[in-house]
Amino acid sequence: MIERWSRGEADRNMPEEILVDLAGLIRRHPWWRARAILTLDLLDELGVRPPSRVLDVGCGWGVTLESLERRGYDAAGMDVSRRTLEALDRPGRRLIEADLTGPIHCPEPSHDAVLALDVIEHLDDDRAAVARLAELVRPGGIVIASVPALPELSGEFDTIQGHRRRYTPEALRAAFAGSGLALEHVFWWGRWLVPALRRQRARSRMQPGDSPAQAYRRYLELPPYPIPAIARLAFAFENPQARRGRLRTGTSLFAVARRVERIQALVS
Repeated sequence: MIERWSRGEADRNMPEEILVDLAGLIRRHPWWRARAILTLDLLDELGVRPPSRVLDVGCGWGVTLESLERRGYDAAGMDVSRRTLEALDRPGRRLIEADLTGPIHCPEPSHDAVLALDVIEHLDDDRAAVARLAELVRPGGIVIASVPALPELSGEFDTIQGHRRRYTPEALRAAFAGSGLALEHVFWWGRWLVPALRRQRARSRMQPGDSPAQAYRRYLELPPYPIPAIARLAFAFENPQARRGRLRTGTSLFAVARRVERIQALVS
């Protein structure tokens, strides 16, 4: 069953066909798997361990949600796309339809952690979205957000998937200002990918008549074995360094914040 806390238009943030048509590809892709592993290891380090309640905001293709469930968390997935949630729906799974661009009518917040992985860059007002994330987590609870980094990498790939921006550490910190969340840690992820993305973004992958999903698929195509295996090893080597803040660049940034006891700035 899918709960509804609010309703929005998915295509305003990201073409819904990408979410619906490419689920199989995304679930096999080493980048999404590595991000889920990093997130679960981060939760463990922060003391948010099973069976804690975790809300995956912008759960999309369900990669992180399924990883949380396998680890034993009391996990729920939230997304603005009804079609995406219907594809993920199954007995015993808690799913919520809600839109971060407007007020969310949720019960008393009781989640120990809220995740927003590659979500706020799709929204015009990222500060308002972060303030709404604060309303979904219990006082003292954790919010983890990830975003694409390095504005100089912005290009066709970002446009296809509805990115409004790529972030610097300063811009990500600014998104948390006045949110009711105390920012504890900002760190880079994906350092080894930076040269590859610079080369990739130098040429267009869009072909005449392409739908967003077709163009997105071209960007995500991986070379044959052993390249995917090498990518998994590279992520496995780099993830612990990222969590400890030892990287000085990357294709993504993560923010870890904690909700203060009383939210000072509420979003109406």
